[in-house]
Amino acid sequence: MPEGPSIVILREAVESLHLEGQQICAVEGNSKIDQHVLPGQTVLSFRSWGKHFLICFETNTLRIHFLLFGSYRINKRKPSPVRLSLQFMTDELNFYACSVKLIDKPVDEVYDWSSDIMANEWDAENTLEKLKRLPHMLACDALLDQNVFAGSGNIIKNEVLFRIRVHPLSILGSLPNTKLKEMVREVRSYAFEFLQWKKEFTLRKHWLAHTKKTCPRCHIPFSKAYTGKTNRRSFFCDNCQVLYKVPE
Repeated sequence: MPEGPSIVILREAVESLHLEGQQICAVEGNSKIDQHVLPGQTVLSFRSWGKHFLICFETNTLRIHFLLFGSYRINKRKPSPVRLSLQFMTDELNFYACSVKLIDKPVDEVYDWSSDIMANEWDAENTLEKLKRLPHMLACDALLDQNVFAGSGNIIKNEVLFRIRVHPLSILGSLPNTKLKEMVREVRSYAFEFLQWKKEFTLRKHWLAHTKKTCPRCHIPFSKAYTGKTNRRSFFCDNCQVLYKVPE
């Protein structure tokens, strides 16, 4: 599943085509949206929120969510069926195996930009307060909660928890305030490191915990488990990542 930094890369790539102000010439694909309303629409802007890629028009917004296996091609095609293809005068955007939705409300009414870990509007204090209002939530679930950390995914979850030495099954209400602040700070910091490494094609080389078998700090085997309500893979060290449990 693409995480927030990957969606920023897509947005920047599309923006480089200078399609703002251009009309959609043709649309095709197996998406269930009302495709007939798109030809002739003029693109106002391209935006991203968390894991959502947004194409904004005057009266509505097209939302692309890549789910687990979605992908895209710019001015290229894959042999697999296209979910949605947007064709402009000289360029085309092709999206595959993704969720496509038309939003009729203004996007500023739909999205909380302060929760987007990549956005200029990111609000660390507001995010900290959200965590404090979820005392029974597991740390692994909090880092995947898009209402708290929009754009954070399983890679960011595993890497941030390793950095701050917190076990994924820790309960937020048992974490010291300093650890909650560290979590908020490291999510933002790691997201932009992720963005840079992704652009350099070196992201995997920088992983310390995600998919790894041995803890680089303790030199003992990592534990691997499917944790939390999301049941996503967690890679962690039982020695240096503290399990903050409910006080007895």
